Amino acid sequence: MKIQKAIYWISTLLLCGIMLFSATMYFTKTEMIEGFFESFNYPSYIVIPLAVAKVLAIIMILWRKSAWLTEWAYAGLFFDMVLATTAHLHANDGGATLALIGLLSLTLSYFFGKEVRY
Repeated sequence: MKIQKAIYWISTLLLCGIMLFSATMYFTKTEMIEGFFESFNYPSYIVIPLAVAKVLAIIMILWRKSAWLTEWAYAGLFFDMVLATTAHLHANDGGATLALIGLLSLTLSYFFGKEVRY
């Protein structure tokens, strides 16, 4: 059980760090991120709402008082990471590595969280 708990917390903190870094970039370098979104053919008006959603998902994953909201937070981050991975792979800009690490940490956090925290 200790190893599962360690895997859960390491992957969860890594996931939260990646998402917090991403949200911070969205808030502080909005114009640059909007340019990236436009180059990926994603709408640029979604940058700030997506940053807010990432911060709320981090809070929900760490707080875990509502199983329903926690599931939705993981689902939202999963779709975000899949779309980010796909966009970076398509653009061939090297950003897919961090997105894949985020996807892996999300998967580990989700499945080990069910064992450790429920």
